[in-house]
Amino acid sequence: GHEPGVRLLPRSLKENGFYTLVHPAKVYTLSPPGYGMDLDKASGVRNADAIARYAVEQATVLKEIIAEDGFPLVIGGDCSILIGNALALKETGRYGLFFLDGHTDFMWPSLSHTGGAAGMDLAIVTGHGHAKLTNIGHQKPYIEEKHVWCVGNREYTDWYVKAVEESSINYYDLNRLRDTEIPSCVEEFMEMIKNERLDGFWVHIDADVLDDAIMPAVDSRQEDGLTYDEFNGVVQRLLSSPQCTGVQLTILDPELDKTGEYLALFIRNFSFAINAARAPQ
Repeated sequence: GHEPGVRLLPRSLKENGFYTLVHPAKVYTLSPPGYGMDLDKASGVRNADAIARYAVEQATVLKEIIAEDGFPLVIGGDCSILIGNALALKETGRYGLFFLDGHTDFMWPSLSHTGGAAGMDLAIVTGHGHAKLTNIGHQKPYIEEKHVWCVGNREYTDWYVKAVEESSINYYDLNRLRDTEIPSCVEEFMEMIKNERLDGFWVHIDADVLDDAIMPAVDSRQEDGLTYDEFNGVVQRLLSSPQCTGVQLTILDPELDKTGEYLALFIRNFSFAINAARAPQ
């Protein structure tokens, strides 16, 4: 009965100095559709029609920025913003996706307990599910499975990981990421981008990929997660690549951070990683 506070993230970041630290050339605002709990019978996804319309609006804005050689940082909101971003990428060229998230989000309605697109976004953008969301503008799939690195999941339940393990997605849960080591994981992704001759890649960041002790202001809390040293290492390596087309940030909920301490710590680290990636190599 309460709309999640993730909608407040752009304003909260601005009010707490993030925009000043990263110096955006321009700020675009795209108001989201109204929040609702309506389950679309055709797709099995809540608010599917509104999400599809919003995805088209997102894609229109994002394509203009990419065409002007801008580097977009898209601030959510929940993970369903990936749909519009991926649609824009598909209409622009062929892209990879580095999906940095504490969950796989590789589910479809029959596996979902909520019917929320935010828990199905990776499945949707790789072509799984109803055409309302997976085939907007006849562009299915927006990103091919083999061009995706799904990194950081720590929900290890068998039924949950089975879907992604049986796909062509390159899957690194938190344990495998640490065993492989972050530089190696990112380098393998970069090699794929080069070998597949892709036009670039997109980075998805869900704040819940961070350790719960340093980022509890998310909607699906779990123990463990990346430290800021690990997080900054991943982000800096990805964003420093000239083939990195843009990045999105989702799920950090200012309403769940009453003192603002977790938001402040995130701003300090995320802005550091962004600016370090921009520094001359």
